[in-house]
Amino acid sequence: MAVTMAEITKLRHLTSAGLMDCKKALAETNGDIEAAVEILRKKGQAVAAKREDREASEGCVLAKNEGDFAAVVALKCETDFVAKNAGFVELTNKILDAAMANRPASADELKAVVLDGQTIADLIVEESGKTGEKMELGAYEFIKAPSTTSYNHLGNKLATIVGFNLEGVDYQVGRDVAMQVASMNPVAVDRDAVPQSVKDSEYNVAVDKTKEEQVKKAVEAALKKAGINPNLVDSEAHIESNIAKGWLTEEEADKARKIAKETAEAKAANLPEQMIQNIAQGRLNKFFKESCLVEQEFVKDATMTIGQYLDKAQKGLVAVEFKRVNLNQD
Repeated sequence: MAVTMAEITKLRHLTSAGLMDCKKALAETNGDIEAAVEILRKKGQAVAAKREDREASEGCVLAKNEGDFAAVVALKCETDFVAKNAGFVELTNKILDAAMANRPASADELKAVVLDGQTIADLIVEESGKTGEKMELGAYEFIKAPSTTSYNHLGNKLATIVGFNLEGVDYQVGRDVAMQVASMNPVAVDRDAVPQSVKDSEYNVAVDKTKEEQVKKAVEAALKKAGINPNLVDSEAHIESNIAKGWLTEEEADKARKIAKETAEAKAANLPEQMIQNIAQGRLNKFFKESCLVEQEFVKDATMTIGQYLDKAQKGLVAVEFKRVNLNQD
């Protein structure tokens, strides 16, 4: 039987599938709309299965907040072209609205939420069939706190949510902090929230770097005392290059190597432990100030930290949690 444009339009309205896909599905089912819908859904499943090994590195990230709850969702796809498609952005918004309404405790729970008679997981598969690209729920994060805020960065690739300890936080104050999280990418709210493994790693790196610097200073001083320019012998490759250029003789090179080796070994064996620890602790404190939200300089006013800004805006106000989802490389 002939397929009418009215039938095609109706099927497109129900599924958002392409015109030719709808026409073929209706022709195959002799105009049975429900059967055609099922064919298009199976097509989506087939496309999703076929593209399973592809990387979904693009997508849309959106966040919302309402009262004591905030959520951020990332729907991922393969290309930026699809990520900017109105239907794809609309589906991301639908998933986010479902998260706000149902407050699921995990991404799996969110994917099981039913919208328009289908689970979100099935809706994503169906959308994959329409576009021909792999799609997946790339992230779902949420915060429950007395007050919350959210921020969506231009381009829908980055979004943040923040929770506060007090109710009634001023909109602009909340937005400022959410934007701070977006731009400065803190690792934790405060130093107490930094995982001990991260603290240990940063401290050990600081200790090693401090020791290397102390040894390097001693070697440079010894070379200068011997009348050798440290910049000419700071690496084996540099030494060979400077010999080839005639800036350094083989004898000078051997002398420099001997001085550097002996001085480095002697200095490494006699480093003042307390001084090393003090310098390393200072570097760890610098890491906290740069990486902990409440200790970071406020990007809009470098005379105060985020913690000071919050307390000035509302006495006793502190950020208790944040989430940041970014599809771009930081």
